[in-house]
Amino acid sequence: MERFVITIGRQFGSGGRSIGEKLAKKLGVNFYDKELISIAAKESGMNPEVFEGVDEKATNSLLYSLSMGMYTFGSGFPTMGDLPVNDKLYLLQHKIIKELASKENCVIVGRCADYILRDNPNTVNVFIHASMAYRKEQSIQKHGIDPARAEHIINKTDKNRANYYSFYSGQKWGMTENYDLCIDSSKLSEDKIVDLIAEYVHMR
Repeated sequence: MERFVITIGRQFGSGGRSIGEKLAKKLGVNFYDKELISIAAKESGMNPEVFEGVDEKATNSLLYSLSMGMYTFGSGFPTMGDLPVNDKLYLLQHKIIKELASKENCVIVGRCADYILRDNPNTVNVFIHASMAYRKEQSIQKHGIDPARAEHIINKTDKNRANYYSFYSGQKWGMTENYDLCIDSSKLSEDKIVDLIAEYVHMR
């Protein structure tokens, strides 16, 4: 594939972000995760810290706004003023992700990118998962999470991501049919996973 965007969905503690960063470096392309928040904040004039607090968390207001005709994705953002910050961030990131996909090769982590780019034939969608035991170990070692609370934090974070994905896409997070590759990160090293994804992209 000469043109491509790789999206990475990930369970908490599975190493999805780290894999995405290494993959982008290997392929010589830009990497976007929290970077999307900075871009959205710059475009909207809002404080990045406000967006960070609601990132990948859903509200129920956007569907109401869409059903009432207050907003359509093709109309720009003139009616966003009354929406909660969660929905403003999603709409901005939706716009940014589509713009990035139209002009560059890149790796994007989370934020429904696979769904947003579902009609883009140059998209490769990857989901990184792992056993709870592995994710607990990684969360404790890499994120400094209290071992007694590790499983609770993992489950809570994944629930937030699942709710966010379901709310904005209408689909179930982590379902294999939504992805080109589903990889258990406890079975291979991060470097081998990066090589595997890169090889798949080249084969496409």
